[in-house]
Amino acid sequence: MQTLEEIKQKVRTKRKQKVSVANPADQEVLLAIKYALEQDFCTFLLVGDSDKIRSAASDIALELDPRYINIEDVKGESEIARVAVSAVHNRKADILMKGNIATKSLLRAVLHKEYGLRSGQVLSHVALFEIPGQDRLFFLTDAAMNIEPDLKVKAQIIQNAVKVARGIGYQRPRVAILAPVEVVNEEMQSTIDAAILTQMQVRGQITGCTVDGPLAFDNAVSSEAANHKNIQSEVAGRADILMVPSIEVGNTLYKSFVYFAEAKVAAVVSGAKAPIVLTSRADSAESKLNSLALALLSSTTFEEEN
Repeated sequence: MQTLEEIKQKVRTKRKQKVSVANPADQEVLLAIKYALEQDFCTFLLVGDSDKIRSAASDIALELDPRYINIEDVKGESEIARVAVSAVHNRKADILMKGNIATKSLLRAVLHKEYGLRSGQVLSHVALFEIPGQDRLFFLTDAAMNIEPDLKVKAQIIQNAVKVARGIGYQRPRVAILAPVEVVNEEMQSTIDAAILTQMQVRGQITGCTVDGPLAFDNAVSSEAANHKNIQSEVAGRADILMVPSIEVGNTLYKSFVYFAEAKVAAVVSGAKAPIVLTSRADSAESKLNSLALALLSSTTFEEEN
């Protein structure tokens, strides 16, 4: 079983990349940066009010060594977002990371026509969970970006998740399209979409993975449950990626994993020209560090497409 700790170990062997952080004057963000530097993950460009950054760094004994950390003194949330995103757009940095800044401000800059990171694809949230008692990691998408995706968007969400999975070593991830039941029901659009997405993968319209659905959650993650219902599938009971039909389902599963199952989590936004670490302000430094590691590893697959 691959663990999040093993994923972080892999980062140390990769080329050192630079991460552009939008407004890092936040204790948990700076702690994640401190841990990343201690583990030799990458270097940083910190964009924001330099006085506030230096003060917050002093509080946690983070040395702002110019060999590893550059500071861009910028005031105002929209300008901080513009400068942080532009650094990645202009290839002065490889990864974008959200600090103490509103998500809408950062995404507005990401989607800007002139200096943004738009690739023509849908942006979607990809979370990776290490759940106690489970024998493998699970990806979950999309729990934060797309509210009620249609069939076309769902296909792009799958490809975005596959791109991230490939970055950490999955050659051909198994994708389960979740629905309330494992049979097509004309009154449940999620089951119809799942069946179509499965056929799209079979016919090469979705690539780099094996897709099956509709699958109920138990049949996707438990071989015993899948066998009990006599479901014959390469994915059932062995899913690597769980794709949800709506943000309500994804958000609920995400928080259930964290709060009830005490899962460790990493998450990135995929679909832009570079990975985006878009964690919540309430996330711990450990979760932010895990997310940073996932972004650094998956960046190679983003580079292949750009």
